[in-house]
Amino acid sequence: MTTPPSPRWTRLAAWLRGFARGRHPWALATGALLACAFPSPGMAGLAWIAPGLILLVAAGQPPKAAFRLGYSAGLAHYLISLSWLLRIPAPGAPILGWLALSAFMALNTGLWVWLCWRNFPVPLVAPPGGDTTWPALARRFLVGNWAQRFAWTLFGASLWVAWEMNIARFLGGFPWNPLGASQYRLIPLIQIASFTGVYGLTFLPVWFSLSLLSAGFAIVGRPMLKSAWAAEAILPMATVGAVYVLGYQKVMVPESSHRLLKVALIQPSIPQTIIWDANGARSRLDKLLELSRASLAAHPDLIIWPEGLVPGMPRFQKEISDPITDFCRSNHVWLILGADDAKPAPGAETWDGAEFYNSSFLVDLEGRFATQYKKRRLVIFGEYIPLVRWLPFLKYVTPIQSGFTPGEHAVNFPLKEPRANLSVLICYEDIFADPTREYASDQTDFLVNLTNDGWFGEGAAQWQQAAAAIFRAVENGLPLVRCANNGVTGWADARGRIQSVLETPERGIYGPGWLFIKVPLLDNGTPREPTYYQRYGDRFGWLCVAYALILVLPSRRVVKA
Repeated sequence: MTTPPSPRWTRLAAWLRGFARGRHPWALATGALLACAFPSPGMAGLAWIAPGLILLVAAGQPPKAAFRLGYSAGLAHYLISLSWLLRIPAPGAPILGWLALSAFMALNTGLWVWLCWRNFPVPLVAPPGGDTTWPALARRFLVGNWAQRFAWTLFGASLWVAWEMNIARFLGGFPWNPLGASQYRLIPLIQIASFTGVYGLTFLPVWFSLSLLSAGFAIVGRPMLKSAWAAEAILPMATVGAVYVLGYQKVMVPESSHRLLKVALIQPSIPQTIIWDANGARSRLDKLLELSRASLAAHPDLIIWPEGLVPGMPRFQKEISDPITDFCRSNHVWLILGADDAKPAPGAETWDGAEFYNSSFLVDLEGRFATQYKKRRLVIFGEYIPLVRWLPFLKYVTPIQSGFTPGEHAVNFPLKEPRANLSVLICYEDIFADPTREYASDQTDFLVNLTNDGWFGEGAAQWQQAAAAIFRAVENGLPLVRCANNGVTGWADARGRIQSVLETPERGIYGPGWLFIKVPLLDNGTPREPTYYQRYGDRFGWLCVAYALILVLPSRRVVKA
């Protein structure tokens, strides 16, 4: 005699059958398509269809169901695109952080789907006993006039931009994988970022995708009208074409420079577990110096080391600083490095009460620590713990026990012999669009990013960060040089074209080595002409926020549950 299944298992089995037969598997699939638009695999074309497919899955559903379907799509997207978090070498914490962050970020997709259909100009939910087939849904979709549907597609794209603007600012911001960053290889198209920032490259694919959705419904709802789709899609198609042509013309104009800075980028590829090992401190420094000595064969003017690989605090430890200063002085070479630093409490003889900083330093030709920049945008739960004063238990469930103090302002790194002015961004500061404008004056020659991607092993995080960073070059009209522990060490010009990347035969972009590059400089005494974005920032993004709010704030429940 067999034991009947418990009611709990019966209910679970029934829920799973209903889930499999419903739309949620399709929602998960559309979220996976969206994730595939980003590195890796980096199939950028999927960004132009995935948003519309996500809305299609939820079309005609009651509001709560629409939100759940959007949430499922968002959850699949973030679980896949943020899976590199699982590579962080900390027991237990990575999987919890991966799940929690993905679950939180998916709320944005769920709310986007819900608000898009909530603000559609006509009801789409079939009345009780009504026709629920796709042709019937398409006919209901087309009840409103073209102008209403056109305004709705603009609303959907503006709302997506508004979410990204919020993500970049809420709790310090986490603007990872904005949709526009997936288009970083389409060089003519991304030139619009010099006016709109990366948000222009988010707006265009979403608007295009929603217009394709409208065109698809027009084809299904009006099958006898062969050109029904054209009115829905022709305007975004023409806009994208115009943006591409104008960008192509801009890219074809040669950039002239009579001065070049010879730079050697050092990528030691030191695993994070070794960085945490105090016994291996000297070997890390020796590795950096060994690769730097090898790079001297190319006669660089400047050598750059990645973030946070110099052990200890060199300003306070002569056994660390002396080999560095001796190297610069004896070889007559400038050096930019990343290292920890501290400001002791007034009158204190110990480090109690000190402020600690994630810093970068410029070491001059005489071996002096000439200039310092203190990182301003700290990584939540990686470099600081929010609310730790009120919730002290948080420090026991994170990889760190204490945190850094943020810096206060951008710092110019001036070089002489040859003359150059650089601005340094540390770690993921290069994914923040608007704050980077402060680092780009009319005398800045190029931006430098120091980062330690060894936290994430050999995963997709390195290319995802680099893809977003490309837009800082286009937005500000400046070359961007990146020096990573392992990952994308190289540089892109002011048009966002990747000029060179360090790759090794054994491990590709993740292996140790050094890369010699020549970066163009401003002609002496000639200021750089700032881009529109560098002058005015996220005006386009705020315009999208305003348009979305205009339609969202008046409560209009046109879709009834």
